[in-house]
Amino acid sequence: MNYRKNTINLTEGSVEEKRAEIREYFLQTYELDEKIFDLLKDKEYLYKQPNRLRHPLIFYYGHTATFFMNKLNIANIIKKRVDKNLEAIFAIGVDEMSWDDLNSENYSWPTYEQTKAYRDEVKEIILDLIDNMQFSMPINWESPMWIILMGIEHENIHIETSSVLLRELNIKYLIEDELLLYCNEFSNKYPKNELVEVQEGEVILEKNHENPVYYGWDNEFSFHKSYIKAFKASKYLVSNGEFMEFVKEGGYTKLHYFSKDGLKWLDFSKAKHPTFWIKKDGRFYLREINRVVPLPLNYPVDINVYEAEAFCKYKSEKLGFEVRLPSEDEFYRLNDYVKAQESEANIGLKFFNQTPVDKYKMGEFYDVIGNVWQWSITPIYPFDGFKTHPAYDDFTTPTFDDRHALIKGGSFISLGNEILRSARYAFRKHFFQHAGFRYVQSNNDYRTKLNDNVYETDEQISQYCEFHYGAEYYGVKNFPKNSVELLKPYIKDLKKQKALDLGCSVGRSSFELAKHYDEVLGIDFSANFINVGVKLKKYDSLTYKVTTEGSLFDEKTISLKDFDLEETKDRVTFMQGDACNLKDLYSGYDLIFCSNLIDRLYYPQKFLDDIPKRVNKDGLLVLLSPYTWLEDYTPKANWLGGYLKDNKEVKTLDTLKTNLEKEFELLDILDVPFVIKETNRKFQHTISQMSIWKRK
Repeated sequence: MNYRKNTINLTEGSVEEKRAEIREYFLQTYELDEKIFDLLKDKEYLYKQPNRLRHPLIFYYGHTATFFMNKLNIANIIKKRVDKNLEAIFAIGVDEMSWDDLNSENYSWPTYEQTKAYRDEVKEIILDLIDNMQFSMPINWESPMWIILMGIEHENIHIETSSVLLRELNIKYLIEDELLLYCNEFSNKYPKNELVEVQEGEVILEKNHENPVYYGWDNEFSFHKSYIKAFKASKYLVSNGEFMEFVKEGGYTKLHYFSKDGLKWLDFSKAKHPTFWIKKDGRFYLREINRVVPLPLNYPVDINVYEAEAFCKYKSEKLGFEVRLPSEDEFYRLNDYVKAQESEANIGLKFFNQTPVDKYKMGEFYDVIGNVWQWSITPIYPFDGFKTHPAYDDFTTPTFDDRHALIKGGSFISLGNEILRSARYAFRKHFFQHAGFRYVQSNNDYRTKLNDNVYETDEQISQYCEFHYGAEYYGVKNFPKNSVELLKPYIKDLKKQKALDLGCSVGRSSFELAKHYDEVLGIDFSANFINVGVKLKKYDSLTYKVTTEGSLFDEKTISLKDFDLEETKDRVTFMQGDACNLKDLYSGYDLIFCSNLIDRLYYPQKFLDDIPKRVNKDGLLVLLSPYTWLEDYTPKANWLGGYLKDNKEVKTLDTLKTNLEKEFELLDILDVPFVIKETNRKFQHTISQMSIWKRK
């Protein structure tokens, strides 16, 4: 079967033509995702966990459908849930971040039949939206149809990552039928690699939000320009045969080839050769997705970045000069130099496996795109002007560190956005992702300005860091600290074992609550926000920028020690979650603290319906809000107050009383002021109302 490999052009054609094209694209992706799991001999094997750092396969089977529902709800395109429980279970857990919850005891996975029925129902909802949603051409990231495309491109990513997980699963659980077309051009010989010159040239990446032409993830937008001096790159991807030289010379036992983190991985994995090589009776075999074949020496090696870096050090010794992984900009220069995007390649499921490294020629090189992803030496970083999409603010920002390396060029199974020149994907350095590498001899500067504990690209993050951890202005006390201080008389004689800081933002109130509670869980919808708390726990300090005037800023460095909070950090945990759709395990709290949350929820009534059952008897529910209802966050139909109904004013506090007084006693109402600094001469002064409720 020939699959559509290209993503949708968002500028051409009429609305109705685009509906038909997107419908076809959605069906291909949705059905292909399910087809990948048909490789399992029995659907009971969906509950196997191929990689202990990832969820069982059933999570990924349900996750892509849940993603559509969650993003459509967040974007206020739909106002319903298909299955609240499943949409909590399948929501989060792709990259094993410190806030991911991979404890199997916290999950009660649904049956395959339940999950398939859920996927089918979601499918009909998406098809109905595609057929009837109002949108205009061209489509940009403000368009409601952008959210549908977001779901499709997200599923394309998971088709690939699920295929890797199946490849990590014991072969006995998989059928060996040729579900898709294989390339069987195996050889025990391999072409001798050589370094070929890439002429100097300018690299330009330009993608704008108003007219993107193709769907793009947040990290692709803005303008990037660099000048690359001439360098040399390996003619071929490193083949299994070339890598075998490293293995036979004991490369995995020569520790000086591996970085500090690479040594940790080596100690953890006990690897002696690539993960997908199988040694049996003195011979090597290759594990493909659902079959094992004699190791083809002419196919590209499939490894992680630590192994690629080690090989480059080994190769440098052999050659007598340094070779290394290419930088992202060097990849773009090579791509442009050979016009790789216009070339035939092993990409878009032409085959269901890799192909010989000398099969697809591009100028003087081979496989500049396709076959396997290519590791780069560049950790992912934000371009100038980077901003997140409000429906998916944590696609890239959690990876802005030195633990995620960019992969370029796409693989045999890549589709849609993944095959674009502009695509920027980053994976943990120890992950496997149908990824290999080529090496370069270059004196271009490959370093990027990156610091794992510096936020310098997101104005909102910096503003909230200043709000939580910055100076006090105009005699108004620090809001998160003061809010907790005001609570002290009300919690004095109550049980103080577990507290939930729901909508914890960048974490100050979580740390303050930990002065009084044995355990504090901070949950926020935004991974960007909770990452501040995570980094403050992990590092001695964190640096952020505060706008002073125009594009001028001050740089500030903070640590928990500055606020006498160092001793609280071990009692605080951060997780990502949706206050309108919390997992059932988040219950049994002596305090649930919600600061400036309810008027930023897309469906606050669901929150009010759900939250009482999570508070222990005699426990407290504390709600702070200035009641600044805005349609940017909450559809007007979902506001709890701030409007007229039957010529009567509806006020938020009255709605809270109506909802809560049956199960809670209202202990007190307090006004808590706060000031947010925007620039040196612009401040927001607001008064939040704190209502304190005691569970009956």
